[in-house]
Amino acid sequence: MEKRGLGRTGMEVSALGFGGAEIGFERAQTFDVARLLGAALDTGLNVIDTAECYWAGDEASASEKLIGDAMGHRRSEYFLFTKTGHAAGIDAPDWSPELIELGIERSLKRLKTDCLDLVQLHSCSRETLEKGDVIAALQKAHDAGKTRFIGYSGENEAAEFAVACGAFDTLQTSVNLADQRGIERVLPKAVAAGMGVIAKRPIANAAWRWASETKCPAYPLPYFRRLKKLNFPFLSGPDAASIALRFTLAQPGVSTAIVGTKNPERWSQNAALLSGGPLAPREIEAIYARWREVAEADWVGQV
Repeated sequence: MEKRGLGRTGMEVSALGFGGAEIGFERAQTFDVARLLGAALDTGLNVIDTAECYWAGDEASASEKLIGDAMGHRRSEYFLFTKTGHAAGIDAPDWSPELIELGIERSLKRLKTDCLDLVQLHSCSRETLEKGDVIAALQKAHDAGKTRFIGYSGENEAAEFAVACGAFDTLQTSVNLADQRGIERVLPKAVAAGMGVIAKRPIANAAWRWASETKCPAYPLPYFRRLKKLNFPFLSGPDAASIALRFTLAQPGVSTAIVGTKNPERWSQNAALLSGGPLAPREIEAIYARWREVAEADWVGQV
């Protein structure tokens, strides 16, 4: 699988990364996670991205624990990213330095490692970032050798501040057909600052799959509504997911696109979406043009 440099971190990351939300929220079994991630690593994936709050309310379901139990013995084969900031079972206020410190210690234990490759603040507000104490807590963890790099995961004005403040090595943000605001407003500034860019929701939650708004779940519903108005012709064809993913990976600065699943068979299907090669410039421009034509003022980045 193609490898790309993740900004100034120097990490050479796979174009596709694994996102750990579904395995936690949907209570995957360790055996299935081992099958899924084992196959992915064997075929070139080297990025695993998770968070301390990806769980169904008990430790056994925690995505970090599932990953540590399933893949701790292959730790040297992948870059390990997590996120912090939500209490999620820790007795400390959200977005407090105490929580950041306790959360990172728990993440290290769950993930069976003594050092993370990247710890990211998980979608906190601009106001929280401006206070500075959570950024200082991440920097303290870095200085103590608990993480190699620090990043911010989020959207809109908070993402713009995270880029401008100069504290972070990476930015994880939503980049897809239905979420293009950041492509013009945030990504160029992140690239200019030397930050690595991690794309989340790279296929817009495949929101076009649902037959109607009433059948679409709440989480992808904003994208479903946007895609209905955007009305890209390829969404009704067999290459919809491939074009969507290749569009995201074509954006300047994007190093890796995080795709989640709990299905052990899905990884090979996700990797096959890239078999068509880079998306043609004319196809990319047509997607931009349609966005500029119909995007509404409130179509901001989805957190």
